[in-house]
Amino acid sequence: MKRISYVVVALLLFGATSVKAQLIDEKDVTITMDLQPVLQLDMTTPDQIEFVFDNINEYYAGITHYGATILKVSSTVSWDLYAVGRSSGTNGAGFWDQQIDYGSGNNANAIPNLPLSLLELKQSQANAGATAHTGTYSDYSSAFTPTGTASGQNSLYVNAGTNTPPTLAGKYIGGHAGVTGIGDFLPGGSYLTQTGTTSNYYYSIDYRILPGLPAIFPNAYSADGATAQDIVTANVAGNYAEPGVYTMYVQYILLEDQ
Repeated sequence: MKRISYVVVALLLFGATSVKAQLIDEKDVTITMDLQPVLQLDMTTPDQIEFVFDNINEYYAGITHYGATILKVSSTVSWDLYAVGRSSGTNGAGFWDQQIDYGSGNNANAIPNLPLSLLELKQSQANAGATAHTGTYSDYSSAFTPTGTASGQNSLYVNAGTNTPPTLAGKYIGGHAGVTGIGDFLPGGSYLTQTGTTSNYYYSIDYRILPGLPAIFPNAYSADGATAQDIVTANVAGNYAEPGVYTMYVQYILLEDQ
């Protein structure tokens, strides 16, 4: 019996020694995460939006294209969105390009230099990130003014033919200029998740051109909406738009708020 006990004790000691001598082999793997900033602007719009003025009523009341452009935003960073009027500069920076001249070219009162700001925009909802603005109008959400009431509240932002962002006094569709970090931007998000009629990531854009009688485009105004740029103000009384075909384009720019 004694001998058996010794054997058991020996086995137990051997087992304890084996546990203490356990071997371990370790390998590490490094995990890298690259968070690339994403700014994505989706636009649904015709290739060309035409305004054909061929009767008196259209000159007087203007022509409006409703919901002609749909803008959808997706962003991982805080952002600003604005529109700017551009042209190739055929008639000079800040003017429409005249493609066809219907006149004889001898009438001194017929002006071919039409300001890009004569185009009016209306966005489907107000800019929720424009607390920093200092101008009269922060966006294009106001209803188009009635005929006979000149106003710069919807006139397109223009900056001498460049796409430089508007200042604190200019109009933005979403977000705004400024570096306060408070109320001058819209946060990252997407129209895919922020749905509804009041989504800050989805905008329907209407366009209007109102020549007036005579055709002086009374709603053409400076970037801050304070200075008239209609043909008479920019030239002299008695001037009017020269009949013809003109082209320009609207550039929508989505950028990271800085």
